Amino acid sequence: MLEDAERLVINSIAETMDLYGVTPSIGRLYATMYFKHDPLTLDDMKNDLGMSKPSMSTAVRKLQDINIVKKVWKKGSRKDLFMAEKNFFQYFSHFFGDKWEREAKLNLSSINDAIEKLQQVLDEEEIDEEIKQRAEQDLQQLKEYRSYCHWLERLVHSVESGEIFEFLPIEDTKSDDHNHHKS
Repeated sequence: MLEDAERLVINSIAETMDLYGVTPSIGRLYATMYFKHDPLTLDDMKNDLGMSKPSMSTAVRKLQDINIVKKVWKKGSRKDLFMAEKNFFQYFSHFFGDKWEREAKLNLSSINDAIEKLQQVLDEEEIDEEIKQRAEQDLQQLKEYRSYCHWLERLVHSVESGEIFEFLPIEDTKSDDHNHHKS
């Protein structure tokens, strides 16, 4: 029964880990680690999952890259030990915060440069009507896109500062009533 309960969640986590850029087998490794309450060595994991040591090592490195598995230190142990991140709120904040911040920064830089160039086109004295119209449309679109990027920066800030949890509190789910919306 215990294994069945764990297996249900392990399977769904493994299947949804593609959201974080990892394969289902690497997702399965993370999900299996999630249910371990002590740090694991690569050998422990190999025995649990039946993966080869090199592929296990690659999988663990990938999970470390996305910060969902951390290397931990234990007195007296000479082997590398690893623990799964269990705080999904913290993981969400880091993972998506970094991605959204990168998207906003990269795009804002290009958008601002493009707006400057379009402004130069529009400032030309002799400008073809068709070019002028296209430049104005581009400019309008880019200003809307810029507005989205600024909003995304604010979202990142609210996630990193924890401010988002004031607007969308972490619920205490002692009762499952909130999942059954009554019309």
